[in-house]
Amino acid sequence: MFFTESCLNLELQFTPFQLYHTELQFGEGQRETVFLLSGHDQRIHLYKENASLHQFEEQPVERFFPELKELPSNVLWLDVLSIGDGRRLTAFGCQNGCVGLALVNQRGPEILQSWRLQQDSPISTVSLFPLKLPAHNSNTEGLHAGEVSEVTEYNLLVTSTIEMAVVYRDVERCGVSRLVCLSDSDQCDAVLCALLIDLDFDGQLEVLLGTYGQDLLCYKFQQPVGATEGQFWLMWRRSFRSPLLSIIYLDLTGDGVKELAILTIKGLHILQHSLMSTADLVLQRLADRVAKLSDAPKDQPITKQDCERTTASTNDGQNASTS
Repeated sequence: MFFTESCLNLELQFTPFQLYHTELQFGEGQRETVFLLSGHDQRIHLYKENASLHQFEEQPVERFFPELKELPSNVLWLDVLSIGDGRRLTAFGCQNGCVGLALVNQRGPEILQSWRLQQDSPISTVSLFPLKLPAHNSNTEGLHAGEVSEVTEYNLLVTSTIEMAVVYRDVERCGVSRLVCLSDSDQCDAVLCALLIDLDFDGQLEVLLGTYGQDLLCYKFQQPVGATEGQFWLMWRRSFRSPLLSIIYLDLTGDGVKELAILTIKGLHILQHSLMSTADLVLQRLADRVAKLSDAPKDQPITKQDCERTTASTNDGQNASTS
């Protein structure tokens, strides 16, 4: 294992599976980055910086992550998400098909709740992600005309090497009791990688699955209508010439718009947004914002929220104009 900042080499006594980094929260606003490394020894190894020696050292994982102390099998994938109020969600998927989920108070740290479930094949990925939903019976005071109050729920995506990919809805409150299957995700051989990104710039994350069957699948969450539960629908699929190994979303060209980089067995593919369509979308949203500000009463004070929204929209426009 190699840390470039201090040029430190650590000899490992186990076969590594996944290297992950996250932030520890200490008190009010204090954060520190740590590395979590899963291995074939059925353990998660934690590496934390020793400030006096300016190097990373292995620390007992149970000291900072008690939910990772007793593991049922080798962990193939791990994800951690801070959700506010000093809490976090931790999820892991194991070689024997076990999926673990825990809600933790980081100030202890203390495990508030934990869940385990068993699948029939090794878990390839687990990903925690938020979804924004319209709030029901909420206080609408302070909202502008046309705006809808929203609540955020946290969900868990689980993919395996044989079974259908699933999303567990609102795990903070419901644990693993609300299950939604992703249709056709079991028709493309094993799911090897997954990514959650906002591809269409609507503020809601889409689910991307890369498969050994050489297909990239994109699912989008459809908001609930009336008494109907919200569902994830397959929006499109794209075929490649070899199995997909990894997906990442980043700005490779420096034009302010991110590209989708897809690594396959035989090479790297780069998918780009249409720059014209992206620029048109930014201009339309700027026009909508200006129209809302023009319709507002002249004697209405400008709030901090209005300033933040206008600044964010301006930044988006500058990024798209650069491209």
